[in-house]
Amino acid sequence: MSHITRRLVWFLGVSQLLCWGISYYLIAIFGNPMAADLGLSLPVAFGGFTAALLVMGVVSGSVGRAIDRWGGRPVMVIGSLLTAAGCLGLATSTGLVSYYASWLVLGLAMRASLYEAAFAALARLGGPLARVPISQITLLGGLASTVLWPVGQAMADAWGWRGALVAYAVIALLTIPLHAAIPSDRYVRPPVPAGTEPAGPAGPRRSWVAPLFYMVMTTAVGVLTSAMSAHMIGILVGLGAAPAAAVWISTVRGVGQSSARLCEVLSGSRLHPTALALLACGLLLPGFLIGLWSGEALAAGVAFSLLFGAGAGLATIVRGTLPLVLFDPQSYGRTVGRLLVPSFYAAALAPMGYAVIIERAGETAALLLSAVLALVAVGAAGVLWATARR
Repeated sequence: MSHITRRLVWFLGVSQLLCWGISYYLIAIFGNPMAADLGLSLPVAFGGFTAALLVMGVVSGSVGRAIDRWGGRPVMVIGSLLTAAGCLGLATSTGLVSYYASWLVLGLAMRASLYEAAFAALARLGGPLARVPISQITLLGGLASTVLWPVGQAMADAWGWRGALVAYAVIALLTIPLHAAIPSDRYVRPPVPAGTEPAGPAGPRRSWVAPLFYMVMTTAVGVLTSAMSAHMIGILVGLGAAPAAAVWISTVRGVGQSSARLCEVLSGSRLHPTALALLACGLLLPGFLIGLWSGEALAAGVAFSLLFGAGAGLATIVRGTLPLVLFDPQSYGRTVGRLLVPSFYAAALAPMGYAVIIERAGETAALLLSAVLALVAVGAAGVLWATARR
C-alpha cells in the first residue's frame, strides 16, 4: 500500500523548488560579491561549492541508510535546519575558515534535503508506486533557478548579499513544515498467493550488472550536467557565438528540461524506466555533436541546448525511478546512497577538470569529451535496458 498523497507531492515539489534555489544555486548569484567582500579569489570562493559537493558524496550512504531506517521526515527536517545554519554561516562569515565551514554544513544540508533525499523518502512510502510522484516533484524543482535567481538578485540589490542570505535562511526554516508532513509509514508489498513468484525486480537486483551500470550511467551524466552548468556559456562563446547569444541559448536548456519532464508526467510514465534511461542518455549524444557547430549557426546552438536540457531533465527522473525496478525498494535509500557516491565526487571535480581541458585543448575538445561521456551513458543505459528485458 502506498502512503503518498497528492498533498505530499505538492509539499515536496515546493520544498524542492525552495531548497535547490537557496542552496545549490546560491553560488551563481552570490559567488562574485562574496569573493569581493571576503578578499577571496574567484576559484577559492567557488571552491566552497566544490567542497560542499564532496561532502554530499562522503555522507551519501549514511543519509540514505537513515531515511531507510527512520523515514524522510526527520532527515529532511534536519536538512532544512542545516540549510538555514549554512546560509546564516555564509551571511556572517569573515574569512576563509568560516566561509568554508559554512559550505561544509551546506553540503550535508543538500544531501539531506534535495532530490536524492526526497526520492528515497517517496520510495520508502510508496515502493514501486513512487515512480509518478518522483517525476511530479521534479517539475517544480526544475524551476528553482528560474524563480530563485531573480528573487535572490533582488534581495541582494536591496539588502546586500549578507542580508539576502539571512532571508534565504528564513526561507529554509519555512520548508520545515513541508518536510514535517512526510508520514512515518513504510510501503508494504501486497501478499501474493502461495506458489507464485513475488512481483518485482528479480534478476537485475540480485546481479552485479544493475548496480555497476547504474553507477556508471549516473556518474557520466553527473559529470556532464555539472560541467555544462559551469561552462556552457563559455563554450558557446569560445566556439564563436556572441556573448549575449550564448547566454540566451543557454537559457533554452531550461525549456528543454521542463518540457521533457512535463511530457513524461503527462504520458502517465508509460515508458519503462530502463527505456526512459536509454532515451534520456540518447538525447545527450546528438546534442553535443550538433553543438560543435554552435559558433557557425544559431540553430545548432539552440538544438544543442534543447537536447541537453531534455536529456538532463529526464536523467534526473531516471536517477530516482530506475532503482525502483532494479533494486529492492525496501532498501532504496541505502542502495542508491552508496551507488551515487561516485557521481557526487565526479560532479564536484567536473567544472575544474573541464576548465583545464578548455584552457589547454579548447572548447571543441570539451564537447568531444562530452560526446564520449554521453556515449558511455548510452551504453550503460542500454545494458540496463537489455538486462531488464530478460
